[in-house]
Amino acid sequence: MTDNYKQLIDGAWSDAANGGTWDVMNPASEEVIRAVPFGGREDCRAAIDAASRAFPAWARMTPYQRGAILSRTAQLLRERADDIGRITVMESGKPFVQGRGECMVAADLFEWFAEEGKRAYGRTIPSRTPSKRMTVLRQPLGVVGVITAWNFPAYNPSRAWAAALAAGCTVVGRPSEFTPLTAMAIANVLVEAGMPAGAFNLISGDPESMGQEMLDHPACRKISFTGSVRVGKLLMDGASRTVTRLSLELGGNAPVLILPDVDIDSVAAGSVASKFRNNGQVCVSPQRFIVHCAVAEQFTERVTAGAGKLRLGNGLEKESQVGPLINARQRDRVEALVAGAGREGVEIRTGGRRPERLPNGFFYEPTVLAGVRPEMSVYHEEIFGPVLPVTTFDDLDEAINLANATPYGLAAYVWTNDLKAAIKASEGLEFGMIGVNEWTPQATEAPFGGWKQSGLGRESGAEGLDEYLETKLVSMGGL
Repeated sequence: MTDNYKQLIDGAWSDAANGGTWDVMNPASEEVIRAVPFGGREDCRAAIDAASRAFPAWARMTPYQRGAILSRTAQLLRERADDIGRITVMESGKPFVQGRGECMVAADLFEWFAEEGKRAYGRTIPSRTPSKRMTVLRQPLGVVGVITAWNFPAYNPSRAWAAALAAGCTVVGRPSEFTPLTAMAIANVLVEAGMPAGAFNLISGDPESMGQEMLDHPACRKISFTGSVRVGKLLMDGASRTVTRLSLELGGNAPVLILPDVDIDSVAAGSVASKFRNNGQVCVSPQRFIVHCAVAEQFTERVTAGAGKLRLGNGLEKESQVGPLINARQRDRVEALVAGAGREGVEIRTGGRRPERLPNGFFYEPTVLAGVRPEMSVYHEEIFGPVLPVTTFDDLDEAINLANATPYGLAAYVWTNDLKAAIKASEGLEFGMIGVNEWTPQATEAPFGGWKQSGLGRESGAEGLDEYLETKLVSMGGL
């Protein structure tokens, strides 16, 4: 496959205007994979200008024409899933099966929106006046800036890029500096699939200056951002300057309510698989395990045994089940949270340290904590790492209150065989996505997004397309 690991601006692969570069590091070895351009505001401005010039022609194309390019993109992504999956593993550290699988989901997103773009329906409104006709149109917003996080370098960009392009918007994508190679590989695929020059642009560089340019440039009508609450709030403040529309996916602190009527062995096995996927670096990762006191010790014993058996290592090694954290800063933060919990009397059942057999790379052992209390940092902060904390409850109302006591509201999980309890919990939890007896309450065809400080707007599904469309009323009189 083509390997232009550069910026893509107005159809041309380019270096940074300031000549800057960034060394992309393999978090499993701490070795540099390759250097990529690392620009700033000037590159972002050029990309927005190109996207603005390309917008009229791209918007005028029929959704069937745009859909054909997106469908071809999906086909190429599936054909090259092994290659792109390896790139994802090398720069993010996740096991290969997860890296390849992520590329396949990215293909699903392009395919879904290739079809969903054909359903950007308007409507006719019956008028009170016989001589008047009212029609509602749905039209693309314009240029969209997409800023994405490092934890899912194929999935995060694709769900926004595909939706915006399908709606008829043009895109300026800015992937994380820690994982730009996957995004660049997908950009190569988009070009090969027939994307017109300027309709899709990819920039790489300083996040603050590029974000400010997106906020200030009058042609950038919307920013889609995946990342921290802190940066999301800064974007909300800055958006007031030009009333730039925002979609924000800002993370979570997902509770897991486990009632005593379930098969604890099965739930514990699923908990380990879900919690330590991508080393816990997942916005919807189950974090606060709120377990009924009657089964808490049994559950803790089972997850401790399961976590202790997980094999850490380089994601390209077949036996590896858990990779490294993304960088030293993230590893040190997780390490500090666990150390703080230990000082507060939490029992570290397994893990809680860097593995001695892996001196290189940002590895941290899968960790289980027992006796976690709601006032502790390890309970109320988003860990974003391989730590499974266990808290207990006595009745369902208490569990729901414990779960809701957070500024986050992205995903929550409930495990019970009691239908009444399931309904009560799912309706009472203040989260955008609820998994009842399942660990994956998200899908390409379903809305993804949170309540409270977990963000604004929705990705995926029909709602994901709506985020990139404006509503226009055309009212004709004197007929």
